[in-house]
Amino acid sequence: MIFQKRVIPRLMTKYELIATTPMGLEAILSRELKALGYEEQLVENGRVTFYGTEKDICIANMWLRTAGRILVKMGEFEALTFDDLFEGTKALDWPNWIPLDGEFPVDGRSHKSQLSSVPACQGIVKKAIVEKMKERYDIEWFQETGPRYVAEVTLLNDIATLTLDTTGSGLHKRGYRVDTTEAPLRESLAAAMILLSRWRPERPLYDPFCGSGTILIEAALIGLNIAPGLHRRYNSEDWPNLPPELWEEAREEAFDLMREDTPMNIVGTDIDADAIKAALANVRNAGLSKEIKLNVIPVADIRPDGDYGCMITNPPYGERIGTASEVDLLTKQLGNAAKQLRNWSHFIITPDKTFETRFGRKADKKRKLFNGQIECTYYQYFGPLPPR
Repeated sequence: MIFQKRVIPRLMTKYELIATTPMGLEAILSRELKALGYEEQLVENGRVTFYGTEKDICIANMWLRTAGRILVKMGEFEALTFDDLFEGTKALDWPNWIPLDGEFPVDGRSHKSQLSSVPACQGIVKKAIVEKMKERYDIEWFQETGPRYVAEVTLLNDIATLTLDTTGSGLHKRGYRVDTTEAPLRESLAAAMILLSRWRPERPLYDPFCGSGTILIEAALIGLNIAPGLHRRYNSEDWPNLPPELWEEAREEAFDLMREDTPMNIVGTDIDADAIKAALANVRNAGLSKEIKLNVIPVADIRPDGDYGCMITNPPYGERIGTASEVDLLTKQLGNAAKQLRNWSHFIITPDKTFETRFGRKADKKRKLFNGQIECTYYQYFGPLPPR
């Protein structure tokens, strides 16, 4: 990722921010944040805490490929009782963010905490925010017809963390997907698979089970240095704290950093003609028809062009697509195809614990990842790097 932040002549406040991510992707998200210049971090399960201004909220939402949401951390405190939760929440400066007409629903989660009833905790937090807002605005009723501010209370080991969600619809929803196959890969996971591989734009990339084209599209976005959230909207675009000019500046910078003239060899195939039709629609919607080639070909017949390429793929799982015997045959055919590509690298995600036996080779490296709620293994086979 190539990124250089411009100096904005505006007085801004630094906030504690949280980028959420699926389990297993924390280290990748941390590297993404460091590439954007956010060195001071705290990496925890499912999240990375960092620090930034209002402008950085725009940048993080627009650029992070493996994040789920960007949250403003409002506060954190011990909450053993509902009184603790109420008083701790009320002490936070909610009116600094939420205007008089703001809509502020409350989400909640609780794990290993005495306050285990999530609906009750949500109700207490909502009541506390209302009381704080009454003090600031001197009214008794809030119509909540304005911008949306989703507050969340997360209780872990009796510690309550209160946040505001700046993102809205999850960051994996880039906006290019107009058609899907039966079991589409989440965009953020596809991006993580690419970032974990050794792929670079000068190397061929091939996906023999391309489905609706997610891996291919995410690779092209990375290769062209296109911010994944460039063409979507966020809840916080309507917030007074993040005026339109901040978003305009972030988008202008993102357009300036695109590398549209980067030549790439990105190809996807699938035996399912409907899948290729869906992939074509998504590729066109993403504006990447020049960069990505698609065709209907069974895995037994694939013949990728080029040397030192990367095969990155999400084959059928059996429990979601196809029978166990079909998956067994496809895995063996994939292994046979990989043997013919002697100077290629191969990266395959699957929940199949016997994959290496069927594929015919032990992986050089394995990593546990989650595709939605399905626990998977990312099998990594490293071929030689291209000669300098």
